[in-house]
Amino acid sequence: MKPVSNRQAKMKKLIFIRHGKAEDQPGDISDFERSLTLKGKTQSRLMAQLLRSHEKDLGLIITSPAFRALETAIIFEREFGLSPDGLKISSDLYFNLEPSAYISFFSTRSEDYDTITLFGHNFLISEMAAFFAADETGVLPKSGVLCLSFDADKWSKVKKAGGKTEYFLTPKSLL
Repeated sequence: MKPVSNRQAKMKKLIFIRHGKAEDQPGDISDFERSLTLKGKTQSRLMAQLLRSHEKDLGLIITSPAFRALETAIIFEREFGLSPDGLKISSDLYFNLEPSAYISFFSTRSEDYDTITLFGHNFLISEMAAFFAADETGVLPKSGVLCLSFDADKWSKVKKAGGKTEYFLTPKSLL
């Protein structure tokens, strides 16, 4: 008979966050440079406060380099009392990472983190969430937050359709 270990198995979590409402693209700036609107900033702040009721730690934070996603990530970090110094920027989250690369995007991440929080754009952010979710997730609305948990002790063990939805927060949750 094998001895029973008191050690709890670790769980990995992915939190997907879509950037807040952005300004329309005027002819003099690129899509990459678009900023959040006042409504986008306000909703992002309120969603970050709502997320704090579910999470104590955002873990490793990775954002698209596009200004609206970066701006959203910084708003969330402020609400969590974090400094943007630890923020990681990945151009893969702007230039459309292919589904064949989703698993490798996470499998090489540091095991020091049990949670990875991503800030990005549709359709990529919703497609990534759907790829990893065991159930139907739907499209993340602007400022939407989806958390998936995995029965895995290493990022390399996070698999397609292996994530259980812990919560799906939308700006409608604020009403």
